Amino acid sequence: MFFRQALLPISSLFISIAFLATGYGMLMTYIGLYLKQAGLSEMAIGVINSAFFLGALLAAVFSQKLIVSVGHARSFSAFSALMVMAFLGHTLHYNPWFWAGLRLLSGFAFYALLIVLESWLNEKSSSDDRGRVLAVYTVVFFMATAIGQLILSMDITSHVVFVMGSVLVLASLFLVAITRISQPVLAPFERYSLPKVLHIAPLALVGSVIGGFFVGGFYTMVPVFVLNTYGQQSVVASFMAISILGGLLAQWPVGTLSDRYGRRKLLAWAGLFSFVICLLLALLASQTWLFYLLGFLLGTSLFSIYPLSVARANDRLDHGKDLVEVSRSLLFAYGIGSFLAPLILGAVLGVSGGLFFTVLALAALLLGGYALTAERIANEQLSVYVAVPAASGASLAQLDPRQDEQWVEDHKPAYPEDTDPSADSEPAATERAETQPSEADATTSARHIDD
Repeated sequence: MFFRQALLPISSLFISIAFLATGYGMLMTYIGLYLKQAGLSEMAIGVINSAFFLGALLAAVFSQKLIVSVGHARSFSAFSALMVMAFLGHTLHYNPWFWAGLRLLSGFAFYALLIVLESWLNEKSSSDDRGRVLAVYTVVFFMATAIGQLILSMDITSHVVFVMGSVLVLASLFLVAITRISQPVLAPFERYSLPKVLHIAPLALVGSVIGGFFVGGFYTMVPVFVLNTYGQQSVVASFMAISILGGLLAQWPVGTLSDRYGRRKLLAWAGLFSFVICLLLALLASQTWLFYLLGFLLGTSLFSIYPLSVARANDRLDHGKDLVEVSRSLLFAYGIGSFLAPLILGAVLGVSGGLFFTVLALAALLLGGYALTAERIANEQLSVYVAVPAASGASLAQLDPRQDEQWVEDHKPAYPEDTDPSADSEPAATERAETQPSEADATTSARHIDD
């Protein structure tokens, strides 16, 4: 029923997203490889790659005006044309500053395209279907990005990569152009207020920045590190694809665990687990099979940090109030982390390859340590975890089903009433416990979950 009534009418949008994500994943990895093989320094590669995320931040702020003024269909055509021109521009002239400009245009166009597509998905989704539509979006994006990595394992030449990326964008445009779909209303974007989010949910803000740092560094500078270590593009592509697959497979188990045990504990796990894996990658990078295994494990944690952070922020809100504004602010913070990652990791990699994963380990340790000291939240105040793609536009917040209070209530897990999962909860429980005739009843009524 869901497939026929909700998914089939917007299937062309998902295929369009798949084409875009395939090209995105392929080019994100390949740019660093090409520049390294051309003899450019790691620092310069980091600067060029950071320009992509600068374009993403600019799209979050400025693209809405163009979309509103000319409409979604024309905007999609314009941003697609801009992205194709940027891709093909790489084949015309090789100059680091010129390429940095092209990456900035690519980032702006790509994230603006996501805003348009997410607006359409939101328009065609009912409140009952929105959660499943977002889940399909997440699966499609992860799978398509992994396919983009596998294409690179064929060791194709540079011009072919850029032409293939352009063809994928044009295929996405073709599908949208022939689809009969109503013009959605793009709600005005709320102003980004990072201080407000810091006041409401500081752990969510820190998690979003570090999550963006991990994902931005993963897509831009990890390929350069792997190429320096193994010297083969096929190894780079396999490592990236395996890590992305790990991220996809972890989304729903992590979500289930976080709904049961709380976001604070899962963010602490994600940080401390990433810390251990990064240290192992720094020490055991010479064994290919072990490197792949550690990459898979790293993907399970690093791609979970941002969704957990958004869920943590939603736990702190009053019945989803200001969810869209807070989610967009967290996405902007995520973009800032992604922008900083290539700059910092490029500089570190230029000094010593051995320090690369050490820096990532320290960032993970910072998150894990901060999460352990963060405020706990009672289980009755918890919202619901929702998986999201590794890259998304500013319109994704409108697709978040947690805006619907009834949806949250329907999807909350059932908490056993006879279990006290943590002795740490007792002070908070005491404040809220009512006078009970027995100790057992008091324990039951006061049960809390750490978050």
